[in-house]
Amino acid sequence: MLKLEDKIFRMPKVELHLHLDGTVRTETIIELSNQQGIALPTEDVNDLKQYLQVSDECKSLGEYLEKFEFPLAVMQTYDALERIAYELCGRAAAENVRYFEVRFAPQHHTREGLALDDIVQAVLDGLNEGQIEFDIKAGLILCAMRHHPIELNLAIVDLAIDFKDKGVVGIDLAGDEYNYPLEGHTELFAKANKNGLHITIHAGEATGAESVAKAMELGAERIGHGVTVFKDPRILARVKTTGVLLEICPKSNQHTRAIDTIAEHPVKDYFDYGVKVSINTDNPMISDTSLTGEYLLMINELGFTLEEVKQMVVYAAEAAFLSNLERDQLVRDIKQELTKIV
Repeated sequence: MLKLEDKIFRMPKVELHLHLDGTVRTETIIELSNQQGIALPTEDVNDLKQYLQVSDECKSLGEYLEKFEFPLAVMQTYDALERIAYELCGRAAAENVRYFEVRFAPQHHTREGLALDDIVQAVLDGLNEGQIEFDIKAGLILCAMRHHPIELNLAIVDLAIDFKDKGVVGIDLAGDEYNYPLEGHTELFAKANKNGLHITIHAGEATGAESVAKAMELGAERIGHGVTVFKDPRILARVKTTGVLLEICPKSNQHTRAIDTIAEHPVKDYFDYGVKVSINTDNPMISDTSLTGEYLLMINELGFTLEEVKQMVVYAAEAAFLSNLERDQLVRDIKQELTKIV
């Protein structure tokens, strides 16, 4: 009889909310910093982790975001971006992830003069190599940023359009929800919708349920986080009725103080109400987590059953930014494999 942790580990998985710069291995940061002449506070793997990871006592979103400093510093060359994307495929496959979507903001990787299209191509090259090597499927989402000028964000949409049939599967809007509301980004999503781009939007993490409603109005098929949507029952009912999926990242939500403890997370209430939710790691290196670990938290802290966890995996597969044919095949494969986990 397999232990619960072994069952979760062997279970086929789908991850939809994952930031590339939050996945970089500590060992990779050390190697790349040496190659690029970047000074680190220490080159001891264990000691460096204190600069890269947060604890459950993380006090704010600001403290959380500080941890991206060193990953971003080494992600400014073509080879580094390609390597990091490739390594991500290997780690995901080792955890029995069948499909994942990883997102990043190309505009954060121009410090050494790389052009935006080369930045996207580098990540796609790494993903393409990794998909072949590790027998996994992956899609890339490009992030516009709330605090960036509209001209730059429109350039990111143009980039997504250019790479639409080459591995980029959608567009996201991330960043400071509180100070940069969605109302300033109508043009961005009008263009994305006109050009048939899939849309997910970070909302309902640092602000209230109204941000989720606005994201849906702008065309979001999925919501990044959506932790606060329970605060408005009417909006919650709309999420359920429309079938918009909430990309839940439990441990990250605790670290950014969207919730105080995992036990307080509303995801079980959402699931029981009939809202489609998926479980994700967000930034597994920074939060020192894994998809297996997140699912175990759902069972041990929030009372999900194994069958309910399986259902969330199916929800994730059904919400993948794939063609109808590819998505249907993914769902069939996932459902078939899940029957073997008892």
